[in-house]
Amino acid sequence: MLFTNIYEELFFLALKIRLVEEKVIDLYPSDKIQSPVHLSIGQEAVAVGVCRSLTPSDLLFSSYRGHAFYMAKGGDLRAMFAELCGKVTGCCEGKGGSMHLAAPEVGMMGASAIVASTIPHAVGAALAAKLLKKEQVIVAVFGDGAVDEGVYHESLNIAALHALPVIFLFENNGLAVHSRMADRHSFNVLDHVKTYNIPVHLIEEGYDFVRVDQEFRKIVDLVRDTSTPQFVEIRTYRYKEHVGVADDFEAGYRSRQELEDWKANDPLVINQDLVNKFTPVIAAEIDDAVMFAEQSPWPGQSDLLKDVW
Repeated sequence: MLFTNIYEELFFLALKIRLVEEKVIDLYPSDKIQSPVHLSIGQEAVAVGVCRSLTPSDLLFSSYRGHAFYMAKGGDLRAMFAELCGKVTGCCEGKGGSMHLAAPEVGMMGASAIVASTIPHAVGAALAAKLLKKEQVIVAVFGDGAVDEGVYHESLNIAALHALPVIFLFENNGLAVHSRMADRHSFNVLDHVKTYNIPVHLIEEGYDFVRVDQEFRKIVDLVRDTSTPQFVEIRTYRYKEHVGVADDFEAGYRSRQELEDWKANDPLVINQDLVNKFTPVIAAEIDDAVMFAEQSPWPGQSDLLKDVW
């Protein structure tokens, strides 16, 4: 696919992520997908804007809401759908499911169902990069729920103490399941990060993939030049429930007006001309990936203990 500008390139990838997850919604009632799913619908601009400035050798560690980052980092779509369906051709050979996607060949080092657990992995990778003198940028992606965990604070301290080339990417949709940050935090996150002497950056327009790309590229370049940690908050909004494929406004913790306010700035909602232009190409790729997953074999008994050490 040829693009006339960066906007179209980012739009295409963001739309691909959304259409993939809408296909997941379609498939989910059939039970073909063998694990719970945490969808990134509404948050696509963060992943596409962040990953465009990363090379395949730069490493990204995601949270369990990782479909968007897997695709934006270059993960194979066939392998993703096969993994969701529990097939042996999946990116984790059917053992990981939605919450544990990985594609180390392109620097997507995996996600985890345990909140905040990949943050210290990213810090460890950054320490290794520094000791081995690798020119790598390491990115740790997490949500506001992870900020409540002790390992998050320990990781900030170690990264600052040892001046590690890691970017802490705070993908802030304002919610930990149904709990808002004001109900859980007695502190301001960015102010608190400064106490570790880590520079902070805020991107409020998390719906704008071009702005995310422009601002995040500056931060990546800063880490490459200085090999020191940076902290980035990108504000965003998830359209679907915390886990699953449905809406959840009846739960009472947020209003539909919040969703409509975000959609009013969402390029994938506003620019229907590009949606119509790109959808047929993307839909064909999705159909191919789904067919590949459905026709792939299940893991056998011999696969049970494979890669178990």
